[in-house]
Amino acid sequence: MKKKLQILSISLALASATSILHAEGNINAGKQKSASCTSCHGDDGNSTVATFPKLAQQHSSYLEKQLHAFKDGSRSDPMMSAMAQALTNEDITDISAYYATQKISENTLPVQESDDKDVQAIIAQGSDLYRNGDIKSEVSACIACHGPFGEGNKPASFPALKSQHADYLIKTLTDFKSGARSNNPENVMHMIAKKMTDAEIKAVSYRISMMK
Repeated sequence: MKKKLQILSISLALASATSILHAEGNINAGKQKSASCTSCHGDDGNSTVATFPKLAQQHSSYLEKQLHAFKDGSRSDPMMSAMAQALTNEDITDISAYYATQKISENTLPVQESDDKDVQAIIAQGSDLYRNGDIKSEVSACIACHGPFGEGNKPASFPALKSQHADYLIKTLTDFKSGARSNNPENVMHMIAKKMTDAEIKAVSYRISMMK
């Protein structure tokens, strides 16, 4: 009887482990299923077009959340909404698992289009804003949710930001500011971004793009 209970316990443990692995997604399957994503996001999740986000090394929990948002319509984009509609829940889990295991590429130093301010000075401004926020304008520090190195927070589904394209970050913050993007819980990012100037958005985006 004791031996049977031990076997049953082991079987239950293996079943539980299998369930956990399944819930985390099949990386190999995700690689195959991500074939339709490569034209915009690159073979390994590192897009070569700065207005398309890098997906490599992003938390699977965040990627799943966004794909489900595109699928159910709570986040809208003509291309992504159509792509997500064709995905099953398993597809979303597998694709997210695959991109989470890829290494994000580093960026080159942003090119300043005018001579108004040196790039390094802009990055320094962004670094201060990222770490300390702006008490005067009530802009929260990015570090609180996205970590000291832009690594994000997987359990909370806060995205990793490090080495993301500056252009994409600028667009995203601008969309949060205008309300064009507002599917995050309690619209926290809109509340933060709407208090930021365009110069601050650019500065913090430049800084994040240089994080490794």
